[in-house]
Amino acid sequence: MNFKDDYTVICIDGGGTKTNGVLFVGNDIVAQIKYGTTRIGAVGFGEACERTLTLIIELCKSAQIETSEVDVIVVGLAGCWLESEKKRALYLIKTLASTSGVTINDLVVTSDAEIAMEGAFGGELGIITIVGTGSIGLAKYNSDKPFARCGGWGIELDDEGSGAWVGREGVTAVVRAIDGRGKQTMLTAKLTELVPRFDLEQPRTIVSAYNDRDFEYQYVTPLVMKCADAGDIVCTKIIERAAKHLAELPASLLKHFTIDKVNIALMGGIIENDTLLSNKLKEELAKNKRIVLVEPRGDAIAGAKTIGINVIDELANE
Repeated sequence: MNFKDDYTVICIDGGGTKTNGVLFVGNDIVAQIKYGTTRIGAVGFGEACERTLTLIIELCKSAQIETSEVDVIVVGLAGCWLESEKKRALYLIKTLASTSGVTINDLVVTSDAEIAMEGAFGGELGIITIVGTGSIGLAKYNSDKPFARCGGWGIELDDEGSGAWVGREGVTAVVRAIDGRGKQTMLTAKLTELVPRFDLEQPRTIVSAYNDRDFEYQYVTPLVMKCADAGDIVCTKIIERAAKHLAELPASLLKHFTIDKVNIALMGGIIENDTLLSNKLKEELAKNKRIVLVEPRGDAIAGAKTIGINVIDELANE
């Protein structure tokens, strides 16, 4: 059977801040929906899987098809790395679907980093550095061996240089300035605009605002970057430190390669665009003569689609 023109694939890239879902019929995008985070560390396994199923259903409704008409669904979830985690998420999504009377044919659940790697290099060797809410480096150094990774521990433990880390460092700089332990920064005024409950007359209101989830660290990141662009020394230092931390990710993965030069692709909104952070990161990477910076061939959705088509081809050849 030739699936080239009539396969139906749902691709889901579940990130730390937002989730992108796309339904393909052949090469055509017939539905696309942005959804909230499905990061397991942020919302838990159950909620992440419930949100994923809701997104699948909404994509099919938008495309005016039944879920049973979808050949394969490929889901990349942030925080889903261990095989036990992938199996647990797959089982839970299928169980929730069955309970809801929703038919799912083939389902693949993996990490968002792995579908990004597939999108960037199409199965070839190389390293990706992904910077979004979190940060991670992923290396494919041998076709017969599993990926090597660096970072991706979550903001609770690490994720240095990530969007959440930059935001957290910004908040820390503000409270240090209030205490007189650090230099004054224009970020303080920006933070009061972002968080109305943050009253400089009663500065500890920032603590209750954070505990009540009035804001999250990654919401502060654009403000840090704007202040750095405007010449704020404190925020500029944060961006410079972020770039150094991010450069450590691919540098630490080079040890897995026997070749002299290794292709490295940068992915994620805050470093894909022309920002101070991306420019500083490129400057850091240029110091390492083994690194060859390349553009990714495609994004995580493209990688998920490739994985989905491979599943369909395998079924067709059985």
